[in-house]
Amino acid sequence: MAAAHFHCPASLTLRSEAGVRFCQSQTLTLKSPHNSWLGTKVRVSPCTLNLRHLVSVSRRRPFAATVSFSLPTAKPELASAGKEIPKWSSKAIKSFAMSELEARKLKYSTTGTEALLMGVLIEGTNLAAKFLRANGITLLKVRDETVQLLGKADFFFFSPEHPPLTDEAQRALDWAVDQKIKSVDGGEITTAHILLGIWSEVDSPGHKILSTLGFNDEKAKELESSISKPGCTDD
Repeated sequence: MAAAHFHCPASLTLRSEAGVRFCQSQTLTLKSPHNSWLGTKVRVSPCTLNLRHLVSVSRRRPFAATVSFSLPTAKPELASAGKEIPKWSSKAIKSFAMSELEARKLKYSTTGTEALLMGVLIEGTNLAAKFLRANGITLLKVRDETVQLLGKADFFFFSPEHPPLTDEAQRALDWAVDQKIKSVDGGEITTAHILLGIWSEVDSPGHKILSTLGFNDEKAKELESSISKPGCTDD
């Protein structure tokens, strides 16, 4: 009986080109064929499979934050009046960038006081974050309270790269600037000033979350007292 011919691959060899080639044809011998019509030999012919249209590459746009060297203010008259505006600490600037990023991750359309609070905790090494953790206020707790208070955003919604500040968040930052200008110790505006600015907005989500987690006026005064000491830094 003539040998039967089958068109099938014997092995795979991956190459740099788009296609995948198989090895040279081989002749296989069947020791105990159960079907007499197959004969005793099977000849394997070479073939080529093109995977160009079978391979898909998934690309996801990573989250990224653009860090500025200054925070937005609603009081440009301070600069136009020739007053020397205190500088923000590097950790305060990083915290603000993290707050924008957190708002985007939660798919919120704006950066609110709750996002400013989470940004302070995400940075983690600053004075305000250490004070909050010492009083039992952590990032996970704040995030859970945020979702309970504001709800979950639409799954298909995409936040802008820089979610705009809410009016409350902007006033919190302006409060931090004003308080530093009023002080006579000089130095930088720290995350502690941001935290106290959030607390000053009594109707804001950030204030409500802090209050729920045990922050109060006494703790605010304690923090304010610590940053009023000469030589206090954002560490």
